[in-house]
Amino acid sequence: MEKETNSGGERKNNARQLLGRKGEQMAAMVLLERGYRIIEHNFRCRYGEIDLIAEDRDDLVFVEVKTRKSIVYGLPEEAVTFAKRRKLVQVATYYLALHAYIDRSWRIDVVAIQLGNNGKFQEIRLYQHAVSEE
Repeated sequence: MEKETNSGGERKNNARQLLGRKGEQMAAMVLLERGYRIIEHNFRCRYGEIDLIAEDRDDLVFVEVKTRKSIVYGLPEEAVTFAKRRKLVQVATYYLALHAYIDRSWRIDVVAIQLGNNGKFQEIRLYQHAVSEE
């Protein structure tokens, strides 16, 4: 018996993943231009995932990247919901413990990337200290 697949759903997921990767690459370039040093891409653990981990002067920075081609469902940064913020703090805390960064100053930034329907860059917004531990 053959397993049925939903190729339309798979295409949608692949397109979303490609858009996400494109956004992460754009975000990394912008952060590098602003003096950040990228340490890791797509850190994953049992608590979730963080798109980029970087250093900005003395701060360790966990970066969530949100990319959108349309504002039909809102601005990219609006996708960082309360639940997502809580997960980001959990992942960041885990990463800090994993690397024994007990006294290291850190923060969570959000990079919002807006593309046009044609996929061309329109705007990028960086929100430093976008998520607090609470």
